[in-house]
Amino acid sequence: MSRRAIAFSCGPDTLYGTLDCAEAHGMTGLLIVSGGTEIRAGAFAGMAQLAARLAEESGVPVFRFDRRGIGDSEGEDPGWQGSHDDIAAALAAFRAALPGMRRVVGFGVCDAASALMLHGATLDGLVLANPWTIDDTGDDSLGHTPGALRRRYLAKLTDPRALWRLISGQVDLGKLLRGINHAAQRQAAPSPLVDLLHASLARFTGPVTLLVAQGDRGGQRFAAVWPKDDPRVQIHPTSSHTFTDDARDWLIARLLDATASRH
Repeated sequence: MSRRAIAFSCGPDTLYGTLDCAEAHGMTGLLIVSGGTEIRAGAFAGMAQLAARLAEESGVPVFRFDRRGIGDSEGEDPGWQGSHDDIAAALAAFRAALPGMRRVVGFGVCDAASALMLHGATLDGLVLANPWTIDDTGDDSLGHTPGALRRRYLAKLTDPRALWRLISGQVDLGKLLRGINHAAQRQAAPSPLVDLLHASLARFTGPVTLLVAQGDRGGQRFAAVWPKDDPRVQIHPTSSHTFTDDARDWLIARLLDATASRH
């Protein structure tokens, strides 16, 4: 395995990234953006393992990095919404490390996917998994999408213990019926963040792949607010937010398709 650490500048701060290149063909690379406050290795080193597999088995060079204030990198964490300069600096460092590389595709999960929607304009393609769509200042929650509410009430109506409580008068029937009606009629509330993501992605000129984990709450929330007829959306039945276990091969295939040479 060919893996090396690379230090690069983002304003006055020094950031650190990791390049996996192995027998890289040098044509198309993958820039992984970390979500939340995870370091570039990812949860349980998941992103490091993903990078090694892509580089060793398929010759795709992969660059991961810690944004300012995270992991090894200096500075104050700007959060995902303020990570424009971090992504731009990492992309420049990636290109400088492999000057023969023609294209770079960005990949991120959750708020990293949303960060790429907002700040990935200079990339050549995007793979966005379970993008984060909830305004930080809002009072929404992942567990209260319209679909989640409907599943909750369906579970109540098929649970023998819940039915016994209803029959025995322990449940307010009027309240239950109002809740069912609300779940049936409720639509996903519009969000300024979703509008911003739509507008930013509409300006992006490269190919985009949107990945949704059907059993994941973040994926469910994204699917609830995104156009149902968007042909760029691909769905896997997994509940894994980061497409681990049986979904990993599916994710690898999507990334290989996105990084395939295009002339």
